[in-house]
Order: sequence, then C-alpha cells, then structure tokens
Amino acid sequence: MQVSKGQTILLVDDEKDILEFLQYNLEREGYKVFVASDGLEGVEMAQKVSPDLILMDVMMPRMDGIEACQTIRQDLQLKSPLIAFLTSRAEDYSQVAGFEAGADDYITKPIRPRLLVSKVEALLRRAGRMNGGEPEIKTSSITVNREKFLVYMNEEEIQLPKKEFELIELLASRPGKVFTREQILTTVWGDETIVGERTIDVHIRKLREKLGESYIRTIKGVGYTFSEK
Repeated sequence: MQVSKGQTILLVDDEKDILEFLQYNLEREGYKVFVASDGLEGVEMAQKVSPDLILMDVMMPRMDGIEACQTIRQDLQLKSPLIAFLTSRAEDYSQVAGFEAGADDYITKPIRPRLLVSKVEALLRRAGRMNGGEPEIKTSSITVNREKFLVYMNEEEIQLPKKEFELIELLASRPGKVFTREQILTTVWGDETIVGERTIDVHIRKLREKLGESYIRTIKGVGYTFSEK
C-alpha cells in the first residue's frame, strides 16, 4: 500500500457501488478519501474535512451537484477546493451549468480507473497541490523548483524546455511510483492534445541526456519511474 501524500479527496454520489469503486482506486494511489451520498451531505462533509478535490455527481437527492457546488463556492471558510463533476450527463447545457456553478472540470462516466487517477493527478498538479503544494520537490541529488521552472542536480542549474520540465516534475513528485504512458500523456500533454507514445520516449531520452541515465527507469510495457538507486 502506498503512503498517503496528504491530498484529501471528497467523493459525492448517491450510487453506493460508484462510491466504493472510486474510493478503492483512489485510496490505492495513497489519497485520503471521504464519501458523501448526496449534495447536502457533501457540503457538510466539505466543511468538516476541507478537501483538496471534490468529485461530485450532478443528479442527487436532497441537493443536486450544481447547487452543492454553488454552496461550497460561496462558503468563505473553505479553502476553495478543486471541484470536478463526475457524471453520465454529457449534454453541453449540463456542462455549461456545471462550469457556471464554479466547477474546475467535467468528467464523463463510466471512466477507466487508470484514466480517473490520471485526471485526478492532473487536476491536483495544475493547482500546485501535488506533493503537499510545496514550491520545490527535493530528492537527495535533484531539486525541481516549480516557481522558477528550474531543475538543480547536485546544485548545478539545469534549464529544461517546458514539457521536459513538466515530465521530470511529474516523475519526481512521487519517487518509486510507476507512471503509465497513459497517465503521463494525460498529465503532461492533456486529453485534447493528439500525440503518440513516441513523444514520451523522445522526451525521456532528452532528460536522460541532461540528467544522466540512472534517474529515470523504464518499466517495460508499462511506463516510467523516478529512482535514485
């Protein structure tokens, strides 16, 4: 089991099997997960645990997701959590209503577990909350400075192009974790960008040329992991 990295996720859905499915897959990745079965309970739980991210259904009893999102956004005591609607309703007007209510993203279900995890990591990463939201990621020999977009290896400054920086930032954020190719593409390049898997290989090769061969390991048939061993 992976050690929690400190990010808290609140799941709000009136379908018990979906809650269990989401909770299982996110807890496997080391997230601390809370659940609520309707919008009103979701608002109360958000006020109680102050989550980093809320994944919320739209159609729910007592209070729907749109109203719950608006209520959370109006609560000045909350630390402005990320909110993503996870719903089977894909109509344009439903998405517009979600964004107007203050949502950060709109995810259509059903969704594969690996893609769900990739989207969660991408959301948290964009908000600067991955790795506890610290401005720097530090390992024994490499430092990734998020604010300056610089990498230091044994205190020597290394400037990287944007995608190479984002790639090493992702890998170094969780040393030892194997990031699949799908996770890397979703997090670094985004869902809407059409790139081939060869793109990842090229950027990995360039990073190895600049940082050395030992830091990024290839897990054949799966993806890549950051290691200093």
